[in-house]
Amino acid sequence: MDTITLTFTNPINASVQIGDTSYYTNDINGNTIVLIGVITAKSSYTITCDIDPKTTRPSTSSFILFSKTASANTSGLKGYYAEAQFKNNSEGYAELFSVGAEVFDSSN
Repeated sequence: MDTITLTFTNPINASVQIGDTSYYTNDINGNTIVLIGVITAKSSYTITCDIDPKTTRPSTSSFILFSKTASANTSGLKGYYAEAQFKNNSEGYAELFSVGAEVFDSSN
């Protein structure tokens, strides 16, 4: 297995983690997506991935994307206490249309 380091001009998405899987596409519609490999290192502007030696490398114009592993990051927030506070600091009338939350009993 080879490694490849991808450098970006903008900061990398904060949710990218080591262990995520990276892909790329050169297709504007995203119909053809190519596996790069598992992300093994990350900094603010670079990611390093394992890559199969036979895989065609992405170009500088490729769209890079990533996915989380199915075994991690699968649940919402856990705990026994939550608090929310909504304030209207405007001078005029304001209306809150909807508020939602994912809440479930957790003993973990």
